[in-house]
Amino acid sequence: MHADDQVGEGVSAELAAFLRDAVDDRPVKIAPSVCEGCGGRVFFVLVNASGAERECSGCGSGAFVADSEESWNEESWEDDEPGAAGCPCGSEEFKAAVAFSLGTDGAVRWVTVGLRCIKDGFCGVYADWKIDYGPTDHLLTMV
Repeated sequence: MHADDQVGEGVSAELAAFLRDAVDDRPVKIAPSVCEGCGGRVFFVLVNASGAERECSGCGSGAFVADSEESWNEESWEDDEPGAAGCPCGSEEFKAAVAFSLGTDGAVRWVTVGLRCIKDGFCGVYADWKIDYGPTDHLLTMV
């Protein structure tokens, strides 16, 4: 882990380490996905190269990750239509966390979505995209 990294409570050590290894050398804030409706931490996730939407497996509530909603439409998908995230074991239920890579000014520069399969523990990066605008503080709460 980087000296300036921050890992939120509830992110497994395996997923945090995997996300840290997957991003550049910038400091990161790694936050767990938690359902606002029921507090659940297991999700079905739709992903493409520039976004992610999660659905709580407990209550069915949905939420977009970071700024995904801004480009979550057919016109922007072109050849990158979202699909269901899946584990090599066949499961589609995951615990999710997001690594926000920070620039020297503390602004979010990259969003990386990591998923950990609840069936076999497999970890993977399922989406990541660049943030090229500011301010970005609002993104840190949109996990």
